[in-house]
Amino acid sequence: MSSTAGNAPLPETSELNVEVRPQTLRGFQDLLPPDMLARDWVVARIKKVYERYGFQPLDTPVLESLAALVGTGGEETNKQLFRLKTPEGEPIAMRFDLTVPFARLIAQYPEQLKLPFRRYHIGPVFRADDPAPGRFRQFTQLDIDAAGSSSVAVDAEMIAAMCEVLREIGLNNANVAAGRPQEFLVKINNRKLVDALLEGCGIGELERHKHVLRVVDKLDKVGLDEVRKELGEGRIDTSGDRIRGVGLSADVIDQIIAFVEIHEATREATLETLAARLPKSDASSAALAEMRELATCLDALAVSQRDAVFDPSLARGLDYYTGPVYEAILPAAKVGSVMGGGRYDGLIARFSEEPVPAAGVSVGLDRLIAGLQAAGKLQPADSSVQVLIVTMPGVPQPETLRLAAQLRQAEISTVAYFGQGKPRPRDQFSYANRYEIPVAVILGEDEVKRNVVSVKNLRLGEWLRRNITDNEEYRMRAREAQVEVSRDQLIETVRKMLAWTPEQEQAGQEAK
Repeated sequence: MSSTAGNAPLPETSELNVEVRPQTLRGFQDLLPPDMLARDWVVARIKKVYERYGFQPLDTPVLESLAALVGTGGEETNKQLFRLKTPEGEPIAMRFDLTVPFARLIAQYPEQLKLPFRRYHIGPVFRADDPAPGRFRQFTQLDIDAAGSSSVAVDAEMIAAMCEVLREIGLNNANVAAGRPQEFLVKINNRKLVDALLEGCGIGELERHKHVLRVVDKLDKVGLDEVRKELGEGRIDTSGDRIRGVGLSADVIDQIIAFVEIHEATREATLETLAARLPKSDASSAALAEMRELATCLDALAVSQRDAVFDPSLARGLDYYTGPVYEAILPAAKVGSVMGGGRYDGLIARFSEEPVPAAGVSVGLDRLIAGLQAAGKLQPADSSVQVLIVTMPGVPQPETLRLAAQLRQAEISTVAYFGQGKPRPRDQFSYANRYEIPVAVILGEDEVKRNVVSVKNLRLGEWLRRNITDNEEYRMRAREAQVEVSRDQLIETVRKMLAWTPEQEQAGQEAK
């Protein structure tokens, strides 16, 4: 992608008058109110966890110099960069993640961002990938990163924060022992373990090493048989294209497959099996020692064995990871990983002479929301409006506005209905139903004169009318959800109606 931003001629006036077909660019998405309400709900809860762990907010431009981005994520990421030029002709690109900009910030602001430093960052990133269901070219990430410590205690806190985020948004593994399905799982591995394995297998060449990692990273997508083929001579993908293989011998492939197939009941048991299968070397001993220390830290943070497991099959595709890596999935949702990250002790050195160890986690918001909806954990709302003011013919607009101001002053989200022409009450109630507005405040000429209003609990009315087919009984039940109150009782009445739940109503009826 290229651009002559700032130099392109403006369209002729005649061109601006041409009707343009309304459409979204391929790989991008529009977010309507239900989408944004769901996102805001999830983001607010994730931010709460991030801040509880001491991470501070910051932001960076979506555009970075091309030199800052190229080579950091690997060959595939280089191909997916949206490349442009500034008006001065400088090569730039749209950020593909939030980690590389963080590495730049640490190097650029050593006085302002004193180490150790923790940050969280929420923003859009861009990858010129092939669009697919749940995969977009612009998507939002919510990152946490910690720079300035090489301790695996930092990695343990990253993993603990991942688990806490998933619990905060309504996922829970507490009843797995009672036979309930697992709602989330954090997988953990260490690049040093993989390095020790490959070195022990005689795979020392860097590019071949990276190729093996990229193939193993496809395990969840293509399955073990296809990974085995790609580690060897190659395979044919679903489109009919030939995928180049790594060219490993059958014995080496067997060693790699035996490594990634390790699945034990506990983190400690996984380490024992790894110790038995890894080639004996200083590198494997050091990697195992680091993972044992990580296991001890996870226990100290009360990270359950149900929530987080050691999984040698986890590779994580980006080139900049150097140590522990972690990834979260929602097993029932089948949307792939919703969170991922790891340690990247070499990335900041790209921008600074001083090496700075760092680790981080990224949440893919779009995929997480898709997973929550697939798992039935997120029910989208059509509106955040709490009250609709329904006006009758003859009511002056200033009276409607005064009523709206009274409700808003009490921090109650309110819409005064001003449609085209003279909307009928039926149209206004239809509007409330369309946007799931729970309370209607009805204002007519008589109410204005008597300084009263009618307040209707629309959710209660719907609940009372369920399964009723008789017209007279239907109207009677609808009236039961409506009360007339003085203006000074309005706020209290509305708040009670907003707090209403079907469970509360059922309990009240049973008590009678």
